[in-house]
Amino acid sequence: MGIGSSIFLIALGAILAFAVDANLGWLSLNTVGWVLMLAGLVGLIMTAYFWNTRRRTVVAAPRERVVEERVVPAQDDRVVQEYREVRRPGHQV
Repeated sequence: MGIGSSIFLIALGAILAFAVDANLGWLSLNTVGWVLMLAGLVGLIMTAYFWNTRRRTVVAAPRERVVEERVVPAQDDRVVQEYREVRRPGHQV
């Protein structure tokens, strides 16, 4: 039972228990109202309990792995040099 339906049962039970003044003979609407309010309250407490236990779940942090760098074999003993020219915006040489 969710929070909305629990509140609905409490409201409906309060209306039947306090606002309706009808005599059906074999059925007491006051008693029906109190039972509905009690059922709504139990549903509200159980929903809050299950929501609270669900939020308390702890997820373990992943372990860090050390990965070894790949070694790229050299070919023909050639040395490659990289040249980069960096220019700042608005700066002219």
